[in-house]
Amino acid sequence: MKLSRTFLIGTFGALALAGCGNRAELKLAPDQTPPPIPYGREVQPGADDLLKPPAQAAPARNVEPRRRSQDREDDPFDLPPED
Repeated sequence: MKLSRTFLIGTFGALALAGCGNRAELKLAPDQTPPPIPYGREVQPGADDLLKPPAQAAPARNVEPRRRSQDREDDPFDLPPED
């Protein structure tokens, strides 16, 4: 009984600590310098811009998933291996 009570208290304590994250604006440490300005840009991107993944990293899905089994169309690039 005592072991299960200790386990429950520890579990709830861990959950409470995991849920109390601090959400504040990102800032550089006093001894750090910002990254160099990317080639072709005139202004330094902010922290939010640097954290946003580019479209190539997370492309949007533009094809409906197949709802049922269907035959695939011929793929002209699906070639057999060379001998």
